[in-house]
Order: sequence, then C-alpha cells, then structure tokens
Amino acid sequence: MPVRMFITSGTVADCSQACRLVKGIKAENLLADKGYDSDEFANALMENGVTPVIPPRKNRTDPRDYDKYLYRYRHLVENAFLELKRWRGIATRYVKNTSSFIAAVQIRCIAIWAKIN
Repeated sequence: MPVRMFITSGTVADCSQACRLVKGIKAENLLADKGYDSDEFANALMENGVTPVIPPRKNRTDPRDYDKYLYRYRHLVENAFLELKRWRGIATRYVKNTSSFIAAVQIRCIAIWAKIN
C-alpha cells in the first residue's frame, strides 16, 4: 500500500516525481517498471542505500543489471493499485478536490490493510 503520495496535474510524468516520492524512505530494494529507468533516479536510490530493481529501457546504450528473480514480485505493486481502483470513486477520480481525493485514497488503503470490503 502507498507509504507516500503526491497529487500532480495529469500531464506530469510519474518518473519526474520519483526522486521526491522516495526521498527519506528506508528500504533494501525498490521495484519499479521500465518507466522509472533513469540514472538520476537510480543514483538517488543508491545514495539512500536502496538497491534499484528496475529493468533497463530498450534504448539504453549501457543497460544496468537488475535482480530478475526479485523483479518477479513487482506484480504485487500492480495488485495494490488494482485493489485501490476497484473503488469507483478513486478509479474515476469522482472527487475533484485534491484534499478529498487524498482522503479517499487513505480511507481505501486503511480498508485494504484491515481487509474490509
């Protein structure tokens, strides 16, 4: 489940906010998809002692190695987002007010953690 979240405009790329999102978070590894494959993000992770588990993009001239076995567990991240989106109000962003939307996501996360349907 999300540990930290930021609301941005719809045209902002996720990878541009990645460094800000993981700043100060303690973890051994971070699993992400190819969209987050950037030297800046990988270096920011390694400075915090986090090992990036991110497959290289196809157009990368010098592909970085990653733990393929550990990357197989990234589907758990996708499953968490699917579980969040099962709540129609989040999937359609029914609430247009930013603070209300964040509150709705937090409430849904609490319900998922508590295993309340």
